[in-house]
Amino acid sequence: MSSGANETTMRFSPIAIVGQACVLPGALDPKELIEAVLEGRDLLGTAPAGRWDLAPERALVTAGGSSADRAYSDRGGYVAGFDSRFDASGFALSPADLAGLDPLFLWVLHTAREALRGANVAGETQARTGAIFGNLSFPSDSLSRYAEQQHFPELTAAVGRAPVDPRNRFMSGLPAQVLAQALTLGGDCFALDAACASSLYAIKLACDALHDGRADRMLAGAVNRADDLFIHVGFTALGAQSPTGRSRPFHAEADGLVPGEGAGFVVLERLEDALANGRNILGVIRGAGLSNDGRGRGMLAPSAEGQVRAMRTAYEGAGIDPRSVQYVECHATGTKVGDATEIASMSEVFAGATQVRLGSLKANTGHLITVAGVAGVIKVVEAMRRGELPPTPHVDKPHPALAGTPFRVLPRREPWHAEGPRLAGVSAFGFGGNNAHVIVEEYRPAHAQALVAQARAAALVPTQREPLALVALGARVGDGHSVADL
Repeated sequence: MSSGANETTMRFSPIAIVGQACVLPGALDPKELIEAVLEGRDLLGTAPAGRWDLAPERALVTAGGSSADRAYSDRGGYVAGFDSRFDASGFALSPADLAGLDPLFLWVLHTAREALRGANVAGETQARTGAIFGNLSFPSDSLSRYAEQQHFPELTAAVGRAPVDPRNRFMSGLPAQVLAQALTLGGDCFALDAACASSLYAIKLACDALHDGRADRMLAGAVNRADDLFIHVGFTALGAQSPTGRSRPFHAEADGLVPGEGAGFVVLERLEDALANGRNILGVIRGAGLSNDGRGRGMLAPSAEGQVRAMRTAYEGAGIDPRSVQYVECHATGTKVGDATEIASMSEVFAGATQVRLGSLKANTGHLITVAGVAGVIKVVEAMRRGELPPTPHVDKPHPALAGTPFRVLPRREPWHAEGPRLAGVSAFGFGGNNAHVIVEEYRPAHAQALVAQARAAALVPTQREPLALVALGARVGDGHSVADL
């Protein structure tokens, strides 16, 4: 079926991806990422020496021992070699200003700057450029060390620890402000935490800013550089981590997720503007849908209904029939219940499809948490540009829920054939019921011009917003029944 939208139903004006960058396990840029993916490489490893700051025998679950305050495994997806790529010069902040900040900040600055460089906007003002990105609000390494320094000053002094820069206390929101200052961004700039759906939430909100005319260019993505021991022990306590240290999405014997870390950004412009500006367009965002399950069976229990709402919102807004999609980059973390729920929700949305390929980057890098969605977008864009469907390793025994569905997980790369522009969906589902789905289309110049014409015909253009007057208040918070109680 054609991937074209019916102009009477298109409600989401297409957004161009004009730049992208990443710092991920085994891949410090998009080219390295797609090469590793197409080769089916497993990029997981053990925690780097000294990263946990605790001897393995004190941190890992022992045979027959309790898992309380311990981790099942020290396997994960770890970034290596970043220091050789990072250049602290050239920002509006000096290298001295950046000294002492956790690597989390540096990953954000590097990937955002590299994404803008890829967009070829050097010399252009960033007064109407903003940035929205996910940032896992778990303590960073530096925040953990700062807490130790404050609570146990004698012990930290005895082991010769250097004082931690106190700015690292604000590792949740401060990176966005540092980014705005370093790149002189004049638009909205903030971080959010929607758990594992964070980066797709950020992309959707960035598209909203462009649609509303609040910005002309947006950076969107995520970072996860939380204290790795905290992550491993936390996911073990939740019963979500793989005891065997294997990340196997859609495998019949998958036993949990394996954490990963990294950062990724895309640069977005309205498609009409990107064409007029002569940008090198990498891909086109055709739609995005968000939902939240509300109170359900539990924080980690996924809801097929909520996932369906997010996906349908995306396709209805784009005016695209889901049966046109050839590939879906799934959330698929490698948990039996989670993967089965996702297959069930996709079976409802893609009912009538004949063949849809599925994949999950988590089989290569582990679960990148906040970064999972934008990393999936980058993977899809690069796969489209190469004309190849990406494989997913470790699917020698597919999940039984796949039987009888139109879905197939590829064990090896295949040519990506399509009648029109290649079309893919990217899903990210976070705990607490945060659901997100983004539709990515291959850039083809003639088709892009047709999309712009459809958007104009549907009057999907930024409008001047009038000031709003606040005329009433109401609140019910906690035991209160009114604004006065609040």
